[in-house]
Amino acid sequence: MPAKLLLLGHRGARLYAPENTVAAFDLSLKHGVDGFEFDVRCTRSRQSIVCHDNRFNRMLVRKSTLEQIHAKCSVDGKPPCLEDVLELYSRKAFLNIEVKVRGMEQVVVQAVKRFPPQRGYFISSFLPSVVRKLHDLDSSLVLGAISKSYWHLRRWKALPVSYVVPHHGLLTPKLVDELHAAGKTVVTWTVNDSRRMLRAAAMGVDGIISDDTKLLVETMG
Repeated sequence: MPAKLLLLGHRGARLYAPENTVAAFDLSLKHGVDGFEFDVRCTRSRQSIVCHDNRFNRMLVRKSTLEQIHAKCSVDGKPPCLEDVLELYSRKAFLNIEVKVRGMEQVVVQAVKRFPPQRGYFISSFLPSVVRKLHDLDSSLVLGAISKSYWHLRRWKALPVSYVVPHHGLLTPKLVDELHAAGKTVVTWTVNDSRRMLRAAAMGVDGIISDDTKLLVETMG
């Protein structure tokens, strides 16, 4: 578990810069967080692309190549690929890689092996099959299960994860204690006001993800 409370930006400094961009990642670190969460999808050409939604600039990501998507973007607005992010930040930030879709597992494993994160990391997903596949490909990977509902949350016991990532609305002292007793690291998302940040910290979570990286650092730093 982290030695201190882990402070992470949600898709970078999402409140202050376009999400899942190098600008947002740089700004989050400038604000003073330990690192950031970001999303990975798959293009038609089986390349990784860092974006949250299944469409980018009205283009369906899974039916477009990275080159086609980049051709419709400004220079500053081009979404990076996973390898770009790892190469830029693997030595200076804690990284939470969220895999949004099935079929990306081998690409993610290869990228993490090529650019091993030096400041800590975990790979997370809402999809149990993705978590299991990642574990099957490389059992040494640090994996996490994301929970948005109590139905999602109950699956952590059956998954090969060391991180459990519940939405802040699911947090209770009992849950945090239960997860810690099972040896899990608890990182909660997405906490965007000081009161909830302090409440989560008081429950004993190990990390907080926020859109408002500046407020997060001011409140918890």
